[in-house]
Amino acid sequence: MPSKQPPNLLVIMSDEHAPMYSGPYGHPRVQTPHMDRLAEEGVTFTNAYCNSPLCMPSRMSFMTGRYIHKIGAWDNAAPLRPDAVTWAHLLRSVGYDVVLSGKQHFGGMDQLHGFRTQLARDLHAERQHALTDWDNGTPPAPRPWQGLAQACPGTTEEIEVDDLAETEALAYLQDPARQEQPWALNVSFIAPHFPLVVPQRFWDLYPLDEIDLPDIPDGHLENQHPVYQRMRRMFGCVDFPEELVRRGRAGYYGLITYLDEKIGRFLKTLEETGQLENTVVIYTSDHGEMNGEHGMWRKSNFYEASARVPLQIMFPNRLSAGRRIEEVVSLVDLTATLIDIAGAQSVNQLDGESLLPLMQGTTSDWKDFAFSEYLAHGVERPMAMVRKGRYKFNYSLGDAPELYDIAEDPNEFQNLASDETYQAICHELKAQLLSEWDPVEIEKQVRASQKARMLVDQVTEGQWRKSPDK
Repeated sequence: MPSKQPPNLLVIMSDEHAPMYSGPYGHPRVQTPHMDRLAEEGVTFTNAYCNSPLCMPSRMSFMTGRYIHKIGAWDNAAPLRPDAVTWAHLLRSVGYDVVLSGKQHFGGMDQLHGFRTQLARDLHAERQHALTDWDNGTPPAPRPWQGLAQACPGTTEEIEVDDLAETEALAYLQDPARQEQPWALNVSFIAPHFPLVVPQRFWDLYPLDEIDLPDIPDGHLENQHPVYQRMRRMFGCVDFPEELVRRGRAGYYGLITYLDEKIGRFLKTLEETGQLENTVVIYTSDHGEMNGEHGMWRKSNFYEASARVPLQIMFPNRLSAGRRIEEVVSLVDLTATLIDIAGAQSVNQLDGESLLPLMQGTTSDWKDFAFSEYLAHGVERPMAMVRKGRYKFNYSLGDAPELYDIAEDPNEFQNLASDETYQAICHELKAQLLSEWDPVEIEKQVRASQKARMLVDQVTEGQWRKSPDK
């Protein structure tokens, strides 16, 4: 990637944004003009996946470029080891100023993991998450999930924190010191993660009578795969009244537009400071949001709305404008791309591959593959997903497998795993999954980690998970 000087990197990461709820990914109602601009002037990946559909595991995988079973980032209460090498470390090793503003959900004592500084607070890192204990199984929630009842116009601490992250990041970009060395800024927002509360002007964009409803065919929930039925019960995902569903989706859409405005202000600031031409702008999210589809809210599963993420990359005059890439990719590939663009060399074997050849059209044998795993609350044994080409194969230890033809069945209503016509594909994808992922051994490691952390948490009253300034 030729340039007079190394390109700057702006990584904008949201939380819980399912890509199908945006203009570039085909939603007719959700207003995302600045994501639309990224699509017009950059590259949009239409089949990008997270490597674990949960905040901390997904983000730790992205930071290291490695799958979570290799780094022990099992759940939201399993901090990344302080000696884990991240892309922030690697970019600093080749002369980049690497900073963070907002959420990256680092747990434990190390709140930087290679970043030179944190410009604005990380609200979710300040909160201690409940420890998962698979010995308890998946007990039903004591009451329905309250996220929909809370959806309304207004403000929250999350909104205040996101606004601060934006303010500090924009000030960083406007500082003349940015001209002195290449920089990499990771600005990360909580939106559109619940609570589904958004300032009034964004709420007003989505009248409740114009909100689309989830597509749930008759009989689908009764015949849903057991792992999702258990998860729905544990998360309190009941048959919510239509009015609440509309309110929840309106709040979610409003938060997406709120986030999109921030993307626009970053692009404007880069233009005004003369930095846009030498800055790679990336937008993505850590995972999706079910938004009522399949009777589910939140994430933690491998349905498209939970495991798929937006991924847009713009580099003016260096990458083809308006290009859409259908090949399957994942966030560990984005990690490898950041390292590649910066000219750094990883000291560990990465699980991803740089997207540059795919974006530049110089490869014809892309792997067309994504792997994701889930080892946290809502399940009681390991589960994983392989997306290869048009097919998605889901494996949950102790349960029947799932196979979906995403090209023909994008909403994943038709499980083909027991269809004789698809047995060869099932066997191929299962073999590929289990060749590098041992669910029995991983279950032992996860359960041992859960017991160890519960013991340490008990005797230290949770101090081991708190950063020094908490």
